[in-house]
Amino acid sequence: MRLLFLGDMVGKTGRTAVWEKLPGLVADLKLDFVIVNGENAAGGFGITEEIFLETINAGADVVTTGNHVWDQKEAVSFCTRHDQFLRPANYPAGTPGKGSGLYYARNGARVLVANIMGRVFMHPELDDPFKAAEAILAACPLKEQADAIVFDFHAEATSEKQCFGHFVDGRASLVVGTHTHVPTADHQILNGGTAYMSDAGMCGDYDSSLGMEKEEPLNRFISKMPKGRFEAASGPATLCGLGVEISDSTGLAEKIAPVRIGPRLAETLPAFWQ
Repeated sequence: MRLLFLGDMVGKTGRTAVWEKLPGLVADLKLDFVIVNGENAAGGFGITEEIFLETINAGADVVTTGNHVWDQKEAVSFCTRHDQFLRPANYPAGTPGKGSGLYYARNGARVLVANIMGRVFMHPELDDPFKAAEAILAACPLKEQADAIVFDFHAEATSEKQCFGHFVDGRASLVVGTHTHVPTADHQILNGGTAYMSDAGMCGDYDSSLGMEKEEPLNRFISKMPKGRFEAASGPATLCGLGVEISDSTGLAEKIAPVRIGPRLAETLPAFWQ
C-alpha cells in the first residue's frame, strides 16, 4: 500500500498548494491513502469546515489536527459531522469529535488512523498519550481489525516523539510527528517494522517563522513586546511530508522517504514511487 502523509497546512498559501497539487500526486503516484494535518489551515490557527471539505475533495482521506483544533469555534460543531476529521484522541472523555477511525484505502485495505497529542511543552496538557495509544491498539490490532495503522503524534519534544515510536514499534505501520513545522532528517524504519519520522514539516511558506510572517516573531524575540498579531506568511508554499510503502501481508513498513515539493526546500520524492 502506498501512503502519503502531509504535514501541517499553514494559512492560505499552504492549503491552496495542497489543494492544487494533491489530485495530481494521487493520480500520478497511484496513492492508496492520504493523510493531511490541517490544524493551522485557517490563517495559521485552526481549521474551518469549508477548508476541511476542500482538503477531502482534493484527495485527502483523513484530516488530523492538534493543539489548535478548536481555534476556529465552528470546529466544535462540525467535528461531529465528519468521520474523516480527527482531533487528538487523548482529550478527556466527553470532548466533541473523535481521535481515531477505521477507513478504507483505495486498494481496499483497512487503515486505522489515530491522532495523539504529546504533553511535554504542550498546552493544553491532555491525558496520557501512551495509555491512549494502548487503548486504541487493543481495540483494533494490526492485521486483525486493521491492515495498516498510522499515528499522527502531534508534539513538541523529539524525545517524547521517539519514545512513542518505540512504544508502538511492531504494532503500527507508521508514527509521524507534527507540530514543529520543520521537517526532520530521521525518517527510518524502526527495529519492529514501524516507519518513523520525528516531524513531517509543514505545507506552507518557508520564508517565514514556522509559517508566520517573520517580522512579528522576530520582534518579540528581540523586544519581548508584541507590536501586532501573528499572520500567516503568504509566499509560495512548499509541501512537506513523507511517503511510505506498507506490506499488504504484515501491515508493517517496507520503505520510507521524505516528500518535499515547492520552491524553497530541495525537492524530493520517494525514489520507489518514480
